[in-house]
This record gives sequence, structure tokens and C-alpha cells, in this order.
Amino acid sequence: MSTIPGIAAIGAGLAVLGAGIGIGQIGASALGAIARQPAEAGKIQTVMIIAAALVEGAALFAVVVSLLVAG
Repeated sequence: MSTIPGIAAIGAGLAVLGAGIGIGQIGASALGAIARQPAEAGKIQTVMIIAAALVEGAALFAVVVSLLVAG
């Protein structure tokens, strides 16, 4: 009996949790910036979406690596 799949599942869960926290921080910071400078909302939103996509991509990569290790 191997513990590798269990450890890989924990790693995948931590990756998703980290991504959720990161995207939450990005959203909170973007809302704060838009509240301070409403005229720049379009630029801030664009940068926020790009940053969130990069965080999500890194999390997806971590989940895939975890699943490959488990398999």
C-alpha cells in the first residue's frame, strides 16, 4: 500500500487552495484600486484578469503534476 496518491491529492488540494487565496487577493486589491481611481477601472480590470489567469494557470499546472505523480 502506497501513500503517494494520498500525498498527491493533498498537494492538488493545496494548489487549488493557494489559487483561491491568490485570486481573492487580486480581486480585493483591484477593487481597492478602482475605488481610489474610478477613471482607470478599465486598465485595472484588464491587469486583474491577466494576473488571475496566470495564477489559475500555475494552479492547474500544479494539479496536473500532482495527478501525474499519483498515477
